[in-house]
Amino acid sequence: MECYSRKLSQVVNEPTDGVIGYLSRLQAEAGFATQYTRQIETWQREVELAQLVARDLIGAIPGATDWHILFEYDIPRRQKRPDIVILADDVVFVIEYKDEAKEVDRAAIWQVYDYALDLRDFHVESRHRAIIPILCPSLFCGENCSYQQEFATPHSVLISGALALSSTILSAYLAEHSEKNSTIDANAWIKSSYQPTLTIIEAAEQLFGNHDVREISHSYADNLTNTTEAIVDFVKRAQSEGERYICFVTGVPGAGKTLTGLNAVHDPRLRQDDRPSAIFLSGNGPLVAIVRSALVNCATTDGRRIPKKQLTREVEAFIQNVHSFLKFHLADSAMVPHEQVVVFDEAQRAWNAAQMKRKWQVDASEPALLLDIMERCPQWSVIVALIGNGQEIHRGEAGLAEWGKALGERSSKWNVAASSAFLNRNDGEMGQCLFAQNVPNNIVSRVDERLHLSVSVRSPRAKRIADWVGCLLDLDCEGAKEQVSQIRDFPLGVTRDINFLRDWLFERSRRDSHHRCGLVASSGGLRLRAHGIEVSTSFTQGYNWDQWFLGDPEDVRSSFSLEVAATEFQCQGLELDWTGVCWADDLVLGPDETWRIRQFRGNRWMNVRDEATRQFVINKYRVLLTRAREGMIIWVPNGSDKDPTRAKALLDKTYRFLLNSGLTALDES
Repeated sequence: MECYSRKLSQVVNEPTDGVIGYLSRLQAEAGFATQYTRQIETWQREVELAQLVARDLIGAIPGATDWHILFEYDIPRRQKRPDIVILADDVVFVIEYKDEAKEVDRAAIWQVYDYALDLRDFHVESRHRAIIPILCPSLFCGENCSYQQEFATPHSVLISGALALSSTILSAYLAEHSEKNSTIDANAWIKSSYQPTLTIIEAAEQLFGNHDVREISHSYADNLTNTTEAIVDFVKRAQSEGERYICFVTGVPGAGKTLTGLNAVHDPRLRQDDRPSAIFLSGNGPLVAIVRSALVNCATTDGRRIPKKQLTREVEAFIQNVHSFLKFHLADSAMVPHEQVVVFDEAQRAWNAAQMKRKWQVDASEPALLLDIMERCPQWSVIVALIGNGQEIHRGEAGLAEWGKALGERSSKWNVAASSAFLNRNDGEMGQCLFAQNVPNNIVSRVDERLHLSVSVRSPRAKRIADWVGCLLDLDCEGAKEQVSQIRDFPLGVTRDINFLRDWLFERSRRDSHHRCGLVASSGGLRLRAHGIEVSTSFTQGYNWDQWFLGDPEDVRSSFSLEVAATEFQCQGLELDWTGVCWADDLVLGPDETWRIRQFRGNRWMNVRDEATRQFVINKYRVLLTRAREGMIIWVPNGSDKDPTRAKALLDKTYRFLLNSGLTALDES
């Protein structure tokens, strides 16, 4: 966790350009390669102000020469960086600087207040310390004041312009400092471990215990509870035996793997017998954001609404981005995780070593790195890997084989627990195998059928639909027709008319306000733009997907509006009741009766020959075609003879193939 850190006596003589260069390098290492002129100018004024403040404080309190000032400190695993932190003997000042701001902004007040709460609730070295949040709009000329926020914190937010910042810090220090308290060790504070307080943990458990998060999953599995029990049992066994376990939880799309993982980490039984809390990790950014929002939106405790910001912080204690978790522990090889149990959602999408090298300049895959980190835990640890096979959709996603490779390279012993369907490398349902050859000598395999989420006999359609999609993408028309003939109570069809598609979805969702409808499309379908469907990265990264998945029918930003399509990156791991799949030109049937897989480059389509990339495109459609709970309609555009980027002949052939695979033309029925 590198940041700029100096004593006040050092920073007053530091060349401003040197400080800015250091901050620029930190930003580049964090993934922001380009620094805009505006950011540089802000840092210039911020550093100059900090140097003036340092001189004032040293002049007023001689001992302040040994106080430490930090720029861009990364609060452990919270993905938040306060502008300035000052460690003043036994007092922590956290300062948010707003360059050239004249007014007090409520959002900025919350921002710095949230930093203080994170230090209080997650930062071990800040426990039982006075934490003073200060908002500094640089041009603010009003009288110094304070804002008390909506739930308890060690101190209210102080408001101070740049000219009064020194006196504000000095007054707060004199009020909060005590000679009886020990002085903060700056090095220990910077390297502080992440550890949520018990209050936060218990609040999150209670919150999830009352969940009604239907947007996460309908869960057709009849043994979801049994799978949670199995995870708890293996955690107990790992602790009692002093061993390390990795449990692979498998199941067809819609079986409830994500919900099972969330159930497990929020189960209070995991904290019995002095076990620390568990954590839910996912590399799927939209899923993390939407799951957090869904829990917050539906949460009540004792019938009383809790402030949304407080609920958000409680949820974030358990549900985090896997890349942030790994980066935090990668920065310090001696850092021991607070949690001894981690749940890794969509573990088949973990990055391979080549992708890690490209992204982080690290010579290890994500599975290998996570295993390394969990081996730091004293005596025992458990990884729960949730597996959705055949859903790797991006370059560098390793699949199961990377987990097997990483496990086989361990010098320490690991127990692998999974269902027999998973461990049997010839089983057709599971697809990829974990170990290419025999099970390595350092691995003990343990079979437990509860770790596979089977589909309830009350709703067999989920498996049938997954099987139909498999046959379709394998170009097995007869197999696909057979599967469709077995599907009951799940409307399934195709159309060439986008207006009919929207009317069909709207009519079905209108029958029940709890049933959500929405459009989904491949991120490679860039020529859908001709029909008003935009899937470019520049557009999708800027859209509010929380509102798309969670907004009500009256909200034009929600999926109900049927204006914006979620791509595989936004909808993987999540479900809708009724989906409209917008079939695109990146996967069309060619004259030779095989899939023509393409990428749009410049102003034309390019055929994809790389086998891995071809499989990613196939997997995109596997994801898109398995998002529906109640029913699905596929729209195949008509194309145009005048536009070679929307070749009518290829789209017509693809449409006929879908009809031959058992689908009904709903606009003709």
